[in-house]
Order: sequence, then structure tokens, then C-alpha cells
Amino acid sequence: MALVDDLRSLPKAELHQHLDGSMRPETAVELAAAIELPLTLEQARARMIGPERCRDQAALLEFFDLPIALLQTTEALARVTAELIEDLLADGIRYAEIRWAPRLHTERGLSVRAVIEAVASAVAGRAAVLGPSMPLIGLIVTAMRSHAPAANVTLARTAGEIGHPIIGFDLAGDEAAWPAPPHALAFVTAREGGLALTAHAGEVKDPQHVREVLDFGVRRVAHGVTAIEDEPLLQVLRARDITLDLCPTSNVQAGIVASLGDHPLARLHRSGVSVSLSTDGRTVTGLTLSEEMDRVTGALNLSHAELAAIALNAFDRGFAPPGLLGPLAAEARVAWGAWQRIPLN
Repeated sequence: MALVDDLRSLPKAELHQHLDGSMRPETAVELAAAIELPLTLEQARARMIGPERCRDQAALLEFFDLPIALLQTTEALARVTAELIEDLLADGIRYAEIRWAPRLHTERGLSVRAVIEAVASAVAGRAAVLGPSMPLIGLIVTAMRSHAPAANVTLARTAGEIGHPIIGFDLAGDEAAWPAPPHALAFVTAREGGLALTAHAGEVKDPQHVREVLDFGVRRVAHGVTAIEDEPLLQVLRARDITLDLCPTSNVQAGIVASLGDHPLARLHRSGVSVSLSTDGRTVTGLTLSEEMDRVTGALNLSHAELAAIALNAFDRGFAPPGLLGPLAAEARVAWGAWQRIPLN
């Protein structure tokens, strides 16, 4: 049996996945037709699946533009959320955190609250249909660096008011063009609202971008690749027990590393930094989490024990309540422990 087949059958957690970056191209065609936007499947794939390597992070972010333009109704948001949950289930994902930026989905009249509630309701709807097979889903509301700081404070307040299944607050966008510090108050507001904190950083040169978001009090950093260049920063990450939610294929696409073989995931893990492994957006990267794990294992020569440790760490670092996440983590430890004792062909 190929490694990817084994991995697909194992229980996994994915902490870093964008809703808009995970839309099925076939769905994009149908949603485009509903608003009389001409779009073939070939065109959808060309605009949604990123190339092996882009010019930079800003160029990679352009592959989110079409899905965002189509996700402007409660029906579209609910459909894509439900389909993503089905895709997660097919790949053996037992716990997932799905993130998206609600303020990007208000172009056709939806309020921020309506956008958040549409996705939250879709999660509840799938749970009612799937029953015990339903993955545990937590939602992370993402603020954009390019948006007004005051608007992101309001976003954080609204997310906290809605509550479950909203469990986290995030910041994303073009790091080179928009610094993080102006959005500090949004993170104070999110924390006061009971949300766990994470932020995107480290997809462009200069590890100072990672240092900036640590000042927000985040428990996890989305990416954080450039931290490998700064040993004092690594010491801070270890001392504060902060997790880097790494997405190697996406990081190659964004141009921050030259190839999967150059990615620092293995070095970070071996140096004692907490890391997890995700796809970032399974459509933009063109990969499931099982496929990402397979590729990274080969490119970085990870042992089965190392891969298992990274996979299990994602369960330990999730933002969901421990009472819900704990039993899933325990089941995963048993399954991954048994897998390590079975030699592969």
C-alpha cells in the first residue's frame, strides 16, 4: 500500500485551511452561472489552482479572488462549507479549523454577522446529517491587514458575540504591503470575547513579521517560515510554546522557499519548535492533507515517528474545547501508534 493510502485512513487534524481556497472548481462554475458569469471548468481551475511557484505571496493571493467573488450569498457560503466538510471527511480528517475573512464577503449586501452565521449554520447542518461521522469543526474568523483597524475591532467583537463554533481570530493578507501592529486592538477585543488567537506571518522575507504578531499574544502563527532564520526568535517560540501551522506546498507557491526539500518544517520540528502540517487551501495547492503529508515526508526524509508526532501535535494544538478535542486526540494516538509498528511495502 502506498504511503498516501495509509495516511488517508489515519485520523488527522488540519488547523490551517481557508474556506475560499478550498472551493471545488466545479462548484465555482455553477455559482458563476447563477450570476450569469461565463466560466468554464478549465477557466475555473486556471484561476483557482496555483502554479508550482508564484512571483511572491501577493501573486499567490490572486488565486483566492474568484472564490471570494462567488461567495457573496448565504447560499453559496453554506454550500461551499458543506462541501468542504465532505472533502475533509473523505480524507480522514477528524478535526479541522476552517478560516475565512467575513468582511470580504459583503460586496453584495450581506452583513458581517450574516456571513459568519451562514458558515456556522452550515457546520451545524452537516453535523445533523452526518451524525457521529461528522468531523469536529472549529471556525476561525480572519481579519485582513488591508482593512481599517477599527473595522477589524468590530469584526472581532461580532465574532466573540456569536461564539461557538467560532473559536479563533486571525489576521491575514499581504505582509509586505500591510504591517500587523495597527491591528493590535482587534486582538485585544477578540481575546476579551473568548477567542483563541492566531495570525499569518512569515510568508515574506524578514522574520520581524513573525515577531510582530507574537506581540498580539497569539498561541499559533499561520506559516512563520522565516523564523528559521532567527535563532533568538526560535528560542522565543520554544519558550512560549507557540505553534507554527506550516503549509509547505503553499510556502513554495508563495516563493518563500525554493522547493519542498528546502522547507524548514523538519528542522523546526527537530529543534523543538511546535509545528503542525496543513494544506492552507486544498484547491489552491491542489492537494489533500494526506497528499501533503506524503509529499513532505519524501522531500524532507521524515521518519514515520516524526510524521506521527507532527500529525498528533495538531490535535494537541487545536483551539476547540479540550473536552471535545481530547477524545479525538486519544483515538488518533492509538491509530498512529499502530501504524508506526506496521512496516510499509
